[in-house]
Amino acid sequence: MITKGETYIIGEIGQNHNGSVDIAKLIVELVSRPVKEEMFNLELKPMNAVKMTKRDLNEELANSQMNQIYDSPNSFGKTYGEHRAYLELSNEEHFEVYKYAKERGLDFVETLCAIGCLSILKLFTPDYLKVASRDLTNLPLLQALAETKIPIILSTGMAGKKELDNALDVITKYHSNISILHCVSQYPTAPDNLNLRTITYLKKNYPQYTIGFSDHTVGIAAPVTAVGMGAEIIEKHVTIDRHMKGTDQKGSLGPDGVNRMIRDIRVAERWMGKEDMYIDKSVESSKIKLERSIATKRVIKQGEEIKLEDLHMLSPGDGFKWSQIAEVVGKTAKVDIPKNEVIYPTYLQ
Repeated sequence: MITKGETYIIGEIGQNHNGSVDIAKLIVELVSRPVKEEMFNLELKPMNAVKMTKRDLNEELANSQMNQIYDSPNSFGKTYGEHRAYLELSNEEHFEVYKYAKERGLDFVETLCAIGCLSILKLFTPDYLKVASRDLTNLPLLQALAETKIPIILSTGMAGKKELDNALDVITKYHSNISILHCVSQYPTAPDNLNLRTITYLKKNYPQYTIGFSDHTVGIAAPVTAVGMGAEIIEKHVTIDRHMKGTDQKGSLGPDGVNRMIRDIRVAERWMGKEDMYIDKSVESSKIKLERSIATKRVIKQGEEIKLEDLHMLSPGDGFKWSQIAEVVGKTAKVDIPKNEVIYPTYLQ
């Protein structure tokens, strides 16, 4: 479940299973693999959850659209309806993937695209229900989902503030366990359209909810940046092979990309630290080695008075700082001090 201080990372399987439970399980196995950062030998937590999508084809598209010829290299049927039917896993098959995800230590998120899809809840209870961007205005569906009292994640890819507020009004009549993901429903999302500052807008204007980011950009930079801006949830499409047939495969992360994204997000969590300014213990040795101290420009003989013009700054940094110049100038040398050497308190009378 979502906890403070840790980014909740969701690997979206979507339709990248290509109608195969076995492929869906391979994706589950992929995102549950341990992740390691090599330089500092860090064992990092893998993804937190996988997400599947359930459609009811009787409540999906108008008949004219379902019967439309779907002539595409990514088509799994002659018509779009046949294509969608090929990709649709049964409730029982979703349950099988759910059980496998649980065996692998993952949470399970389910997008239910129609009221008829709620029949899946007779078999299992997902950890979260996801509302796809297109359904943020589907208020009857939102009410049916909210009535289950299962925590809800909303994606805002096709919504403005008005649509989001209307959705929240419906759901909060039943519960307030809600997360909101900034999202742009352009596949892939162009850099100028991403507007990650929506994350900080949502955090300021909806502080009672968990705020995250559902990413459709190419690569892994945007999710890591989003974490730095305060996103507590990251959702990203994942696949076992970006070259497989399917409309979402190329825009998804393959095995290497999944590993790198998780690694960079988990390391970024450690980067954030606390809101303070201090000298970390890890830099103490560097501070002594590299910082500068008051040092001699010439040989200063025992008994000589040290003058300002005799001094400059050299490393290491374990001597007097320039802010302590008054503790050096005007003092008498207790011993001979060579040229270009740091002056230490024991050298002075």
